[in-house]
Amino acid sequence: MTRRGSDFDDFVVGAAAGLQRIAIALTGDRTAAEDLVQDVLVRMYVAWPRIDDPAAFARRALINASTNRWRLRGRRKEQPLSTAPDPVVSDRSDEHSRRDELVRAISSLPSRQRAVVVLRFLQDLPEAETAAVLGCSVGTVKSQTSRALTRLRELLAEADNRESLSTVTRTS
Repeated sequence: MTRRGSDFDDFVVGAAAGLQRIAIALTGDRTAAEDLVQDVLVRMYVAWPRIDDPAAFARRALINASTNRWRLRGRRKEQPLSTAPDPVVSDRSDEHSRRDELVRAISSLPSRQRAVVVLRFLQDLPEAETAAVLGCSVGTVKSQTSRALTRLRELLAEADNRESLSTVTRTS
């Protein structure tokens, strides 16, 4: 195995779970996230000798690939292979249900706000490093974070209200 292959393999082993979490947060879909991570890792392998900071490169590549995925999705008309499955109802616990609501809320944010939330809160990057990854100013990171958190609070409050209403309806 070449030196490049060994270094790359070590990076993948150490970073795969974190990259998968980022991708799930960006896409809201585990299957799409797996595809996204795989595509990014293929691109990284080809460019590996030129990559100085693999973790930063991977985060940025995931954000770009996720944004491109949404752009392409809007341009082409998708043809479903079969009818959609019935919606999954979580009966495992309130924690899983709440997490699902949060993932859906994050995935409904505009791509820039979604990227900021993922980098700041899932990856726990400071504002300056988030700005560097996104290629914007710290002020932009702050304003996008503020807007994203405000919208997430609204979406989660709406979900809570819907849940309360459905509980009242079921017990009546």
